[in-house]
Amino acid sequence: MMTLWWVWLAAAVVLAILEVLVPSYVFLGFAIGAAVAGVALWLGVKVSVPWLLLIFAVVSLAAWMALRAALGVRKGQVRIWDRDINED
Repeated sequence: MMTLWWVWLAAAVVLAILEVLVPSYVFLGFAIGAAVAGVALWLGVKVSVPWLLLIFAVVSLAAWMALRAALGVRKGQVRIWDRDINED
């Protein structure tokens, strides 16, 4: 298990490339989470698979929330309705 750090880093690169193709900040958050998990394994942190997946999930969520707060919502992503089509 500890020799598979390169799989996590390769997954981070694939997710980062996918983020370039489909910009949505979601894949970038997952890429950051995978990179942190890969670097942790590379540095010799000994954790079980469930804990590693939990670390990946928590770091991915935190990265996504930080990116969302820093970069904001894209124009046109949120639509505010001012007229109901059923009122006509």
